[in-house]
Amino acid sequence: MPKAPEAFRTISEVAVDLDVPKHVLRFWEGKFTQIRPLKRGGGRRYYRPEDVELLRGIRHLLYEDRYTIKGVQRILRDHGVRHVMDCWSVTAGESGDAAPSEIPDVAADVKQSASHGASGDTSGQGLTKQQASQLKGLLAELAECKKLLEASKG
Repeated sequence: MPKAPEAFRTISEVAVDLDVPKHVLRFWEGKFTQIRPLKRGGGRRYYRPEDVELLRGIRHLLYEDRYTIKGVQRILRDHGVRHVMDCWSVTAGESGDAAPSEIPDVAADVKQSASHGASGDTSGQGLTKQQASQLKGLLAELAECKKLLEASKG
């Protein structure tokens, strides 16, 4: 008889569900402080449904999107646990949208602002401060991606 979706899972059940060895789950526990299964007598771990979703997101980022441990730690720090918990489902097609839809279309926003004559709070280049900030963030992410690609080639 299958467990209810809200039931706690043992490390063996989670390992089978995620297709990773148990020792990898224990290793991730040490690397990602956000993973906190309940521990009962004898050190047995029991994972809540949200723990399993976080692990599923971490697994997706590491194995599918090919992030490093440090990269996933940075994503957790910058975007939070909910983002990591949801990232696997977006690319798996559960929401119907592809992951790139999360990237703001700053160019379209600028064109729309210009066509409506909205000057807003600009940074001197026809962009609002928010748009300039978004572009800087995207540029920083692209620079990090470039470094990772160059490191993997060399």
